[in-house]
Amino acid sequence: MVTIIDLGMGNLGSIQNMLKKAGAKATISSEAKELEKAEKLILPGVGAFDYGMKNLKERGLLEVLNDKVICERIPILGLCLGMQLFSKRSEEGQLPGLGWLDAETVRFKFDPSDTRLKIPHMGWNTVQISQEHPLFQDMQGELRFYFVHSYHVLCRDKGVELGRTTYGYEFTSVVRRENILGTQFHPEKSHRFGMALLRNFVEKL
Repeated sequence: MVTIIDLGMGNLGSIQNMLKKAGAKATISSEAKELEKAEKLILPGVGAFDYGMKNLKERGLLEVLNDKVICERIPILGLCLGMQLFSKRSEEGQLPGLGWLDAETVRFKFDPSDTRLKIPHMGWNTVQISQEHPLFQDMQGELRFYFVHSYHVLCRDKGVELGRTTYGYEFTSVVRRENILGTQFHPEKSHRFGMALLRNFVEKL
């Protein structure tokens, strides 16, 4: 059973529908008791870092998340803001993150004279795989995914990086630390590659 964590942020129905197409059964919940029964978790999110952490705290989910992910070591996949919440902090806000990655979330910084690069980074872009992992199993050709974000994760430990993307400069777009995985892009908006990634998360991990 895959449980999609409801933070009140993002189109959770799209993720659930994509998982269904990938052959997985998924529920959406913001209840700690439901998360306790989960076999795998997905933490999505669209919006501000502090708002995401505030919602996790107010819904009483911080303790159960740490129990499930750090103690029980069940797989969790963070999407976009969800991946950023794995870091220690963000330039966007004041609240600490979950701290599961030795990383911080930073805003894109471009030369002001380069007017070609807009923030947010929005649209289709490629991902270059840094190391082999079951999350990308059986994917052939140029891997393209859909991005919408103004901030990205800056990892101090490069060993957790699974993929990189270039937008003005290279940034980490996929992470993995043991059972903790994250993508800066939105697989639920990324058609066949997004479906393949979600299927691999369900079936291979």
